[in-house]
Amino acid sequence: MDKLDAAPALSPAPTARTVSPAPPAADVDPWRIVRHSTDPADFAQDESLFALANGALGVRGGLEEAPGGSQGSFLAGAWERTPIEYHERFPGFAAHTDTRIPVADAIGIHLRLGDTPVRLAEGEWLDFARELDLRAGCYRRTLRWRSPAGEKIEIRAERLVSLDEPGLLAIRYSVHSLDYTGAITLESSIDTARDAIEQGADPRIGVRVDGGFHTEQSDADETSAWLIQRTTHSGVRVACMQRHRLDAALHCRYGGHGANGVVQIHEGALAPGGSVTLEKYVAYAWTTPHDEDTDAALLARADQALLRAQAQAFSGLLQAQQRALASLWERTDLQIEGDPRVEQSLRFNLFHVFQSSGRDGHSSAAAKGLTGEGYEGHYFWDAEAFMLPALVNAAPELARGMLAYRYRTLDRARAHAREMNHARGALYAWRTISGDECSAYFPSGSAQYHINAAVAWAVRLYVDASGDRDFLREQGAEMLIETARVWLDVGHFNPRRGGAFCIHSVTGPDEYSALVDNNHYTNRMAQKHLRDAAATARWLAAEHPQDWAALAARLALDEQEIVAWSLAADAMYLPVDPALGIFPQDDAFLDKPRLRAVTASEGKRPLLLELHPLTIYRHQVCKQADALLALMLAGNDVDRSAKRRNFDYYEGVTLHDSTLSASTFSVLATEVGRHDKAYAYFLDTLRVDLDDLHGNAAHGVHMAAMAGSWLALTWGFGGLRVVDGLPSLAPTLPAGWTSYRFGLRWHAAQLRVEVERNGVRYTLADGGPLRFRHHGTVHTLAPGGSIALPLQPQPARLPRPLKAVIFDLDGVIADTAVVHHAAWKQLAEEIGVAFDDATGERMKGVDRRGSLDILLERATRAYDEEEKHALAERKNAYYREQIAQFGPQHLLPGAQAAIASARAAGMKIALASASRNAPLLLDRLGIAGLFDYVVDAGRIARSKPDPEIFLDAARGLGVAPHDCLGVEDAAAGVDSILAAGMAAVAVGDSPALAHADVLLPNVAAFDIAQYTT
Repeated sequence: MDKLDAAPALSPAPTARTVSPAPPAADVDPWRIVRHSTDPADFAQDESLFALANGALGVRGGLEEAPGGSQGSFLAGAWERTPIEYHERFPGFAAHTDTRIPVADAIGIHLRLGDTPVRLAEGEWLDFARELDLRAGCYRRTLRWRSPAGEKIEIRAERLVSLDEPGLLAIRYSVHSLDYTGAITLESSIDTARDAIEQGADPRIGVRVDGGFHTEQSDADETSAWLIQRTTHSGVRVACMQRHRLDAALHCRYGGHGANGVVQIHEGALAPGGSVTLEKYVAYAWTTPHDEDTDAALLARADQALLRAQAQAFSGLLQAQQRALASLWERTDLQIEGDPRVEQSLRFNLFHVFQSSGRDGHSSAAAKGLTGEGYEGHYFWDAEAFMLPALVNAAPELARGMLAYRYRTLDRARAHAREMNHARGALYAWRTISGDECSAYFPSGSAQYHINAAVAWAVRLYVDASGDRDFLREQGAEMLIETARVWLDVGHFNPRRGGAFCIHSVTGPDEYSALVDNNHYTNRMAQKHLRDAAATARWLAAEHPQDWAALAARLALDEQEIVAWSLAADAMYLPVDPALGIFPQDDAFLDKPRLRAVTASEGKRPLLLELHPLTIYRHQVCKQADALLALMLAGNDVDRSAKRRNFDYYEGVTLHDSTLSASTFSVLATEVGRHDKAYAYFLDTLRVDLDDLHGNAAHGVHMAAMAGSWLALTWGFGGLRVVDGLPSLAPTLPAGWTSYRFGLRWHAAQLRVEVERNGVRYTLADGGPLRFRHHGTVHTLAPGGSIALPLQPQPARLPRPLKAVIFDLDGVIADTAVVHHAAWKQLAEEIGVAFDDATGERMKGVDRRGSLDILLERATRAYDEEEKHALAERKNAYYREQIAQFGPQHLLPGAQAAIASARAAGMKIALASASRNAPLLLDRLGIAGLFDYVVDAGRIARSKPDPEIFLDAARGLGVAPHDCLGVEDAAAGVDSILAAGMAAVAVGDSPALAHADVLLPNVAAFDIAQYTT
């Protein structure tokens, strides 16, 4: 999910922009984020980046002297309820929306030098820096400023939102005189003027709030200042109180009411070289909706928090903050050798996910966390599918808190299921705060039943990773069971599909296809959900019979229903398209035409803001490819070649309008060997907010994208999955890195994973023993133990005895790839279609017509069949012109010897080439007589990666496929060999070939003896 902001209202407008260039990589501190921009256009984004939070309270990183229109403070528990107005309302439509709204903001410290207010925009900014210290969880800011009168001061401000005290904000604010002599005044305020942003044309930002906060009471004196706010409809009350610690140079002159709240005024004097320092402590206390707590009780809670803070002083709070973060950094154990910017970005992203996630079971992780107003502060399925997996091995207590929130709102999910006409079970809302559905557009809201499966998946992941069976017994089992029941209501055993269990009229994560039948993501995740629910019910009955009896009686659950879950899971409809070899995203997706390019009206805007939804729904286009997400989350039983086919196909139809998309593509690209793409997608999710890639970081950072960068590291490059309850890893090393390291908390053990060029070292830093998988093989580490393993798995043992070898032509026997590339490039230039190396790589191993389809994906117009035939023939003519000049000298070194050695060893020899010109080329090369059988594209209906060409070669030789060895240089060809049930030898150094049984640098290294003895 992503959003765009209205133009922020900013107070400062410095006379000159002084943006320092990014420091060299060698100078990057991976523990600090530093920005120097003084351009007001950057301030709203910086407020998001430097926001601080603790799961309950979030404070954007505005300037104390001039907070501006985009500054805000938020409480996870402070929201308003507004009716949703429909011209036409039908049963079950969402009745109201919950909106998190800004609370009183207390960062304000306004300055006066003598009698003159300090207005930063009217002076000169000599030097400015914002810094986020990730170790300490502290935001620091320095500004050297010259007044219009020529006086120079330096302002230093430090800020933290306590991770130990839920509602506590602390600021240490110092003003140092460079050449100013005279009086100084610091006006410390609590401001209630900030309202929620009004919604404009973009529904992702702003709200139409009916009501909001109003101030019920307020007061101030020289000791403290406070006020109490109350929402109009939701019944939430918030108390905000402030106290101070003053250095000897300051005294409080006044406490009372200000223009929009309360203020305390402190005075002192400055001389050149002198400083004054004010420590400001702010505490919030709040109620749940319509709670009976008295105002006095709220104020007493806030006051006690402030007294504790004053006793520690800012330095003590800072030390406590660093201790609170130490556990996170010890568990993540992160290090990247080769790119300090990447390490810095990963730490920054995880820090934001950590600090904005709920801790008390009353809140979760919102799409924008507590850093801004995007998406009204709602919780989506992203929390369970992205944020929780990033935290579960680093801060499992936060993962538990997010699930506790779901359990707390289970009754609201039951009520929502009844609204949706389900007689039993529970259906979690797509977007919510209170637990009620808040989306007014049901086709992409309530229709997203997959939210149930995401919650269930997260329950299983948390229990597997933490070993917290008590949670499963006390809360998780009931959540799994109640949410599983809905699948049998929305799905059915379809006699028209051979009795397969089909699920109709739902919307998957890809919101560009709505109300579809058999959405692959939904079906696959529902299958896992049903199996987990049945297994959990049986576990509870066996291990905790009394708890099970009570739960089953309360839910009216019997064995027949549990059996039905297993039957539905086993019969789940997950078809494979026979022509493409991929999972259709839904029943109708592949039948639709592809969407032609659309020019956005401004910046990077999602397609849904450019076109009517029905226009999008009628086309084959993805906001994010949910079929790939299903393979990432629940695809352990899908082989890598199938995942690669799906990756290649859906990459061509996905716009990545969602910031969730890049991380999924990165993880899958690593798994299927598309390593360059994996890294490019990793960078996209890594820098979404730091580089404002979607143009909307001003409204809060993208929590799921930030979490996705951690998943791209651990699940992608680290290959982490959960297989049969054990952590399973298959690490790879990105080309630009020397090494990397990350930590993994599993049950009570801490596993360190260190990846280098020469292998992987696993070390049990704490706890144990621990069982884990490395490339599928189970290993056990004793406490303190360490083991070094190869980066790639040992080659699989090949079938014995082999009877035949089937060679590819292009890139194995002769290097005709450059000729194909040149011919396609010439054709592309003639018809005005972009052609690059990546497109050429996709064509490797693909027949002429399939390659033409790849080329025409970028065409600006459609071509009919006659035109396509003519284009293919034109390309072939260019190719034949060049190969007519070929001779034996064009054989790759060692190719003829490799073929001859296989024949000398008694092997039958075949050629399987996607080129229709294979016979001609063999004649030109002078080796036609070495082959017993030749298959080219003219003899087959389906090109590689389909196995047909290799199966046909085996039939032609009269040899069973499992007795054959295939030799290929393209990933599609290796896929074809493996899908045929043959052993595969790959020739080349591309990481995309790593899934072959044997990887050779070139065909000259081919030694048939090692496969036959």
